[in-house]
Amino acid sequence: MSFSGKKYEVIVVGGGHAGSEAAVAAAKMGADTLLITMHIDRAAQMSCNPAMGGIAKGQIVREIDAMGGMSGIVADKSAVQFKMLNRSKGPAMWSPRTQNDRSLFTREWRKILEHQESLDIYQDIVTDIWTDDGKLKGVITALGLRIESQSVIVTAGTFLNGKIHIGLKSFPGGRIGEKASKGLTESLENLGFTSGRMKTGTPPRVDGRTLDFDKMTVQPGDKKPGKFSFSDETRPLTRQLDCYMTYTNEEIHGILESGFEKSPMFTGRIIASGPRYCPSIEEKINRFDKPRHQIFVEPEGWDTTQYYINGFSTSLPEEVQFRALRKIPGFEKARIMRFGYAIEYDYFPPTQLKKNLETKKVERLFFAGQINGTTGYEEAAAQGLMAGINAVLRIRDEEAFVLGRDEAYTGVLIDDLVTKGTDEPYRMFTSRAEFRTLLRQDNADVRLTEKAFRLGLADEKRMKRVEVKKEKTAALIDYIKKTSVKPEVINPVLERLNSRPVSQSGKLYKILSRPEFGFDEISNLQIVRDYIIKHNISDEILEQLYIDLKYSGYINKEKNLAEKISRLEHVKIPTDFDYHKLLSLSTEARQKLSKIRPETIAQASRISGVSPSDISVLLVYLGR
Repeated sequence: MSFSGKKYEVIVVGGGHAGSEAAVAAAKMGADTLLITMHIDRAAQMSCNPAMGGIAKGQIVREIDAMGGMSGIVADKSAVQFKMLNRSKGPAMWSPRTQNDRSLFTREWRKILEHQESLDIYQDIVTDIWTDDGKLKGVITALGLRIESQSVIVTAGTFLNGKIHIGLKSFPGGRIGEKASKGLTESLENLGFTSGRMKTGTPPRVDGRTLDFDKMTVQPGDKKPGKFSFSDETRPLTRQLDCYMTYTNEEIHGILESGFEKSPMFTGRIIASGPRYCPSIEEKINRFDKPRHQIFVEPEGWDTTQYYINGFSTSLPEEVQFRALRKIPGFEKARIMRFGYAIEYDYFPPTQLKKNLETKKVERLFFAGQINGTTGYEEAAAQGLMAGINAVLRIRDEEAFVLGRDEAYTGVLIDDLVTKGTDEPYRMFTSRAEFRTLLRQDNADVRLTEKAFRLGLADEKRMKRVEVKKEKTAALIDYIKKTSVKPEVINPVLERLNSRPVSQSGKLYKILSRPEFGFDEISNLQIVRDYIIKHNISDEILEQLYIDLKYSGYINKEKNLAEKISRLEHVKIPTDFDYHKLLSLSTEARQKLSKIRPETIAQASRISGVSPSDISVLLVYLGR
């Protein structure tokens, strides 16, 4: 049976964070797009924590926004708290994070999807990738519909043969209360793809009316909250909800350990790898010899009493969860609204993908999100955006859009996946980026919006805002560098800051570069304040000045290194290159290069097991 005879340019399978971004990106670029999802009313649902951003993840959300994606705007519109994490460290580490209203987040996404031009939505389950003689034709659904498309993006989340575990109980499901997706894994395996299993989990949800917050440490949002989106479509919060922190103790650990014999983690019923950097509470106790662990108590929205118990992810039996929770300070009368659980699901090792997220085995078939072995809304959304862009470029026979490791955390994420692969849920950290001083959250728009504008994802208004920001920043820095200040003007300020006075006039730039001058001291200095008022300078521009004053040396050093490395990104390797004929390569290098098939010398150099001497051999053979 056909689907009303309509042939689409792009079909997106799955309406999670990856699928929603992919569908909107493709439609924005003018492609006739269809999003197929089980439940449109659960679009981009926050299946686990009700929050966006955090360390490195906040940078990704800002990159998505700078490229015309919607996650930052939705996060702002549904935020109940905003925090800039790591303010005590350098700007490369500053990471925005919002606590969000879970229901409002999904409603905002649904509005975007339903009002996006060139985007149709259909509720069904895709069970097969439809091919003819190895060529992609479209998809086949559970209802038996054959829907034609020039390209397909699979963003199946945790639904592929998903299996939920609570204690000794297990049952099929992609999320609690939702059925798993059957058939698609087998269809992809029949096309020659290799699959694996991964595991993730979620903590209990508790009724806030039964908690004693006086026994916890309050964690308010920033006094002067910011936001994710660089656009003027959203505004910072004027009121916020508090989060709270408490701790487990050794009595709680003993209760949890009493359930280990019924834990699917320790009985062998779960064999898949879980997220190393977000372990369950039972894994923490088993792995780390600590008397207590932090528990973060997070509200799930403006109009709900439900709280998310961050740090207590578990798949232990219900009675063990209940007894242990009741021993947490402030939880003595806690009522559980939903038990924690673990979920196993299929994924496809991402070394089977090109750098544009197109599969190597089937042309115009793309994978994005947790199907590639990642964890986190932000990592999924970034992949979805890139897959949506590249699916459109592919059917138009245009050059792929690939971000370098020195251009975006999104580039680091995808390069890590397709070059190194992953056998456990991949999570982004600032430490994964070798150019993190360049990839700050504050300059994502400067780095990426012009690229988005050329793709048709950012409008002229967005582009103009970036140009104004660049112009005003350059003018302010130039003013500070050229302006001299007399001793009688600046010495009273220096003395107040316990900084060495000057004996003669000096450039303001050099004086403000001193460590005693923080952001507030710089912005409140009268000579700077006069310029701010006269030229209508925002805090966003002042932040650029502050970063330049304090970190320009590090930034320039990273730029020079990135330029050197980027030369190797331009040395292409033929797709049919026979590595086995180069006997000068190590055996491991021949095997891994033949399997991964890097597109450039730079990508080859990042493959584990490929040594500098192997790269030298390749360069010589390629005439470089």
